[in-house]
Amino acid sequence: MQSVDKLKLIAKCLDDKKGKKIVALEVGQLTSISDYFVIASGGSQTQVKALADNVTDKLAEQGIMPVHIEGYGGGSWILLDYSDIVVHIFTDEMREFYDIERLWTDAKEITLDFLDDA
Repeated sequence: MQSVDKLKLIAKCLDDKKGKKIVALEVGQLTSISDYFVIASGGSQTQVKALADNVTDKLAEQGIMPVHIEGYGGGSWILLDYSDIVVHIFTDEMREFYDIERLWTDAKEITLDFLDDA
């Protein structure tokens, strides 16, 4: 699966579970960490975990497994590392506190107009 197709699938998985403020950033020209970041919020730790579970479950159905998962036990910021795409899922408060979008202002935002709330 191409990175852009995986990006769309991840965004759709987040949208399906009512993820808020879903943003995709193209960071490949700025860092060797990843090609894309996907950032989303959930209203509670339970929803953040449900968002992460939906992404990992749906990608696993396609044979795509994360290289690393961080923060699942706490549930306020879960990072799913798929090598070419890193998914950041925050509670509203943690997202506001860390403000990752501000840190990556030089990154190009990918339009996600196929999502219900985009």
